[in-house]
Amino acid sequence: MPRLFTALEIPTELVTRLSMLRGKLTGARWVDPENYHVTLRFAGDIDDVAAGSFAAALSEIRFDAFELAFNGLGSFGGNRPREVWAALSLSEPLLRLQKAHERAARLAGLPPETRNYTPHMTLARLRDARPRVVAEYLSYYGGFMTEPWLVSRFVLYSSHANHGGGPYVVEAADPLSGTNGREAGAA
Repeated sequence: MPRLFTALEIPTELVTRLSMLRGKLTGARWVDPENYHVTLRFAGDIDDVAAGSFAAALSEIRFDAFELAFNGLGSFGGNRPREVWAALSLSEPLLRLQKAHERAARLAGLPPETRNYTPHMTLARLRDARPRVVAEYLSYYGGFMTEPWLVSRFVLYSSHANHGGGPYVVEAADPLSGTNGREAGAA
């Protein structure tokens, strides 16, 4: 069974800048820069029939290209931090594209995603990290921002569950067109 998810790729020049955020943070397991991405929809371990249906539904998405930018850092887990991530500037086109991926997953028979979507790129997974140390890291690097980049495609990735994530393999890539970040044909 493949473990699948859809995502946006990060341009090479931003991968380099993001990788410079790797620093001294006790308990951090840093994501390898070649695995940086912005997840749109995690499908998980699904059978080949569901995977084919999901890929087919994704290929039907018609959406205009749009710009994104990173704007700060954050963490998940509160008093038990478990992840440090780079935040994306609020983007209506990104949220609409993510909803289109959710619809594609539902059309493929996947269960609905129950968590609210928080657009981010994971920098590190944390284990036994003290909240104060994470807060200091976020205070030091938290002003991280980038210029916008043009999102011109989304990808369907596969991964190996027993390897802690990557390396990720691009199974399919679907281009976006235009420049205004809306579903093609939408007013």
